[in-house]
Amino acid sequence: MAPRPRFDRRLPVRELPNINERITYPTLRVVDADGTQLGVISRDEALQVAQDRELDLVLVSEKADPPVCRVMDYGKFKFEQEKKAKEAKKKSHQTEVKEVKMRYKIDQHDYDVRIKQASRFLKAGDKVKCTVIFRGREIQHVSLAEKLLLRLAGDLEEQAEVQQTPKREGRNMIMFLTPRRTPLVKANTPARPGSSNPGVKSGPATYSAEHLRSHPRRPVNSNPAVVARDRTMP
Repeated sequence: MAPRPRFDRRLPVRELPNINERITYPTLRVVDADGTQLGVISRDEALQVAQDRELDLVLVSEKADPPVCRVMDYGKFKFEQEKKAKEAKKKSHQTEVKEVKMRYKIDQHDYDVRIKQASRFLKAGDKVKCTVIFRGREIQHVSLAEKLLLRLAGDLEEQAEVQQTPKREGRNMIMFLTPRRTPLVKANTPARPGSSNPGVKSGPATYSAEHLRSHPRRPVNSNPAVVARDRTMP
């Protein structure tokens, strides 16, 4: 019987960058730190140039003939490359499906908590699976569950679009929401008095005494005596 292979305790071989003395090509095409072409020179001359500038000689194109090297600060170059890689990783967010569960008899406080959870998931760029759970004979109240899910979609309409309308799945009713890609365009609201642009909400309107007398349905005071006195003002 062959012996079992022993665990390999050797450390993995780390690939070292081709800089300075690790470059073994006899002749190189060298680019200076400011982008100036230094031409094709020997390896020793290129190392001397980098040493005189207190920088590193970095191999940037090994397949070229002759290979191309650049004089640069390798530590700063490596830091910028790692920073770019982190930013690219942040931008390439992997969309996940988050779930929000509730009962059709949920109270207002718990409903507000579910709204906040779903809003947080949507802002992170994730899809939201809204689930209403039925227990026992609660399965008879499918219409109430559907009404609750549609209410949830309405409260989140500025952030989310309905990807899948409420649908019964076993003893649950589910609905899928996705982050809204385009801003929600609502119907124009009626123009308020004092607003120069119809359909646009303005600040608090100021009413004159003449306007109040001509609009008895908009009293500024709910006291009947005061309202009657205002109407009889000359």
